[in-house]
Amino acid sequence: MVVIDIVLLLYLIFAVTVFNNPDESDKTCREVTINIADKNTNGFLDVSEIKNMLQNRDMYPLSMRMDKIKPRQIEELLKKSPFISTAQCFKSKDSLVSIEVTQRLPVIRIKEENGGDYYLDDNGGVVPNASYNSDLIIATGRFSRSFAMQSLALLAQTITEDDFWNAQIEQINVMSTGGIELVPRVGEHIVYIGQLPRANDRDEHRKLIEEYVKSRLHRLELFYRYGLPKTGWNKYGYINLEFDNQIICKRDKYSLEDPDPEKTKDEKQQMVEDADLVGAVQINNDKKKN
Repeated sequence: MVVIDIVLLLYLIFAVTVFNNPDESDKTCREVTINIADKNTNGFLDVSEIKNMLQNRDMYPLSMRMDKIKPRQIEELLKKSPFISTAQCFKSKDSLVSIEVTQRLPVIRIKEENGGDYYLDDNGGVVPNASYNSDLIIATGRFSRSFAMQSLALLAQTITEDDFWNAQIEQINVMSTGGIELVPRVGEHIVYIGQLPRANDRDEHRKLIEEYVKSRLHRLELFYRYGLPKTGWNKYGYINLEFDNQIICKRDKYSLEDPDPEKTKDEKQQMVEDADLVGAVQINNDKKKN
């Protein structure tokens, strides 16, 4: 009985081993499927680029012997690309190879005053410049790369997550004072939202920026709906949303936050007094009446 039990055990081990590790030496890959997650959004990659990456290293699986195909090596090669976030490769028993890729999604293009030109993804990571055409928001002005990664990426992401503002805002300009200007696609005006809040804790920093930006954009949306239709879209050239519960509008496009250090306090105050003060409360009242 002991001998029979040993023979049965050895047979089971052999059967399991053969079942889980079929002989691939006489089989070749007959089809490769490549799937890129979020390929219909603002991404850098298409299937042909994934294929080219593998062909350039003689690792494209099609027509290769199945036992020569190393999924882990394919994954490691693809993940070296600055445009790929994750990569998975699988072999099937019917001689098929599947490759699943998630790409880094750009949310903003950065064009620094000192000549830096690159993209930031939805995690604030730097993606090198590439042959890429998209309607991404462009950030210009005077700022550091760390500010772009830590703050501008969050600002852009907050804007692009809203379909209306994603279609409306085309440029972010950072002033020498750190103030943020938004340039809309429609209308002959510039929107000033002030300086972005900051926090040492990463999660708190993200929360503060999201809340700050959403509150300013909500107020601007109310103004677009219930203020500008009454005054006319071309009346104002500069809309200041920096302060809570009020909107300050100027007829020209010159900033209310003039970076000129020689300008006196009285002159700056006169700039504000010359502007039109529009209360957000009044906009809300008009909304209720309509």
